[in-house]
Amino acid sequence: MSDGATARGSATEREEARKIAEGLEHLSGFGNEHSSEAAPGALPVGRNSPQRAPLGLYAEQLSGSAFTEPRAVNRRSWLYRIRPSAAHPAFTRTGNGALRSAPFTQTVPDPNRLRWNPLPDPAEGTDFLAGLWTLGGNGDVTQRTGMAVHLYHANASMRRVFSDADGELLIVPERGGLLLRTEFGLLHLEPGHIALIPRGVRFRVELLDETARGYVCENYGAPFRLPDLGPIGANGLANARDFRAPVAAYEDVEGPVEVVNKYCGNLWTATYDHSPLDVVAWHGNHVPYAYDLRRFNVMGTISYDHPDPSIFTVLTSPSDTPGLAGVDFVVFAPRWLVGEDTFRPPYFHRNVMSEYMGLIEGAYDAKTAGEGGFVPGGGSLHTMMSAHGPDRATFDRASAAELKPQKIDDGLAFMFETRWPVSLTPQAARAEHLQQGYDDVWQGLERHFRPLH
Repeated sequence: MSDGATARGSATEREEARKIAEGLEHLSGFGNEHSSEAAPGALPVGRNSPQRAPLGLYAEQLSGSAFTEPRAVNRRSWLYRIRPSAAHPAFTRTGNGALRSAPFTQTVPDPNRLRWNPLPDPAEGTDFLAGLWTLGGNGDVTQRTGMAVHLYHANASMRRVFSDADGELLIVPERGGLLLRTEFGLLHLEPGHIALIPRGVRFRVELLDETARGYVCENYGAPFRLPDLGPIGANGLANARDFRAPVAAYEDVEGPVEVVNKYCGNLWTATYDHSPLDVVAWHGNHVPYAYDLRRFNVMGTISYDHPDPSIFTVLTSPSDTPGLAGVDFVVFAPRWLVGEDTFRPPYFHRNVMSEYMGLIEGAYDAKTAGEGGFVPGGGSLHTMMSAHGPDRATFDRASAAELKPQKIDDGLAFMFETRWPVSLTPQAARAEHLQQGYDDVWQGLERHFRPLH
């Protein structure tokens, strides 16, 4: 970054950003106690906050949990930066755009099954932050409970810096590569990858292609962690070693930089006289991550029946009730189906949890793809206790299929599953890209009942 204010939309800038992204190094392991320095000797030895930090840096702790939370869940990192975070002017309110936060009380909770096409094209010059569009959610940001579902569609790189005090951000690209410049260093994302930005961490999103589109889960509650494996044993699902944390990389920039902070549901802005992405070294476990969903080690039946989708959980945010997540992130990755005498697509069901599903590529094995169907960039919402399952065409095909071993490798879908009903924003309830007649996909499911006597 040369001056903190240069636009980042040209083909040359994208090419330079991609070259940087594809050459990145990283640290491995989810939840590890990582450490990294971009300049030799920047990390103190034997203490966190010496009287004089090395190289004339400032020592600063970033706490992602209360000081006294148990060690197993305690999140904090020490940052060694050119200027302390406290060196900034007052923030002032700025417009929220299409970004909304819980509590979502502007619409009546709707039990109907709903499905949306992808977001329409954004106006020219829309960056990641301006391109965020909230579908809905639950809980309350001021109580640090619940979650929100956002989508994004951008055609310009950010020149400002963003942080979210309300929750952590799980970014799921569907179209276009991203370079995330964070306080901890750089992360490279492509469709099929995810990134997890912890609460309060500052970052900027640069586009590697002309446009970028995808999904975001804003988790207000307990930080995402890897799920317990139970009887699966020691290995499987998302392996900790496959998560990538950044190595330290800093911006030493003098000049005006806009910094936007999301706080209690609203956006606040301040103009710094330097880049806040100036961390030269760091250590801790409150760090950003990236992960390739194609590395998910899928578990499934090798005999009969269709296991519950909980076996596809990548990350979970636990609640105060064991096994009941504030939000789970679930992926339907390429896998073999071999169940005998089994209806192989997802079964018909009603769920105490609410499910928002998105599609990254290809088709989902329980829904018909194509125009007017479940398409990449679109999404469906089956809120608490709404009946759903395969559409008629899928049911008819699967019921008559010859049950040979079958590889599903032409699609990548995911789900944000949450303990509470998902209430819509008015913009989602009235969106032009909300599909009309979604219920029709289950029409024509015929009566096949034939009593024996």
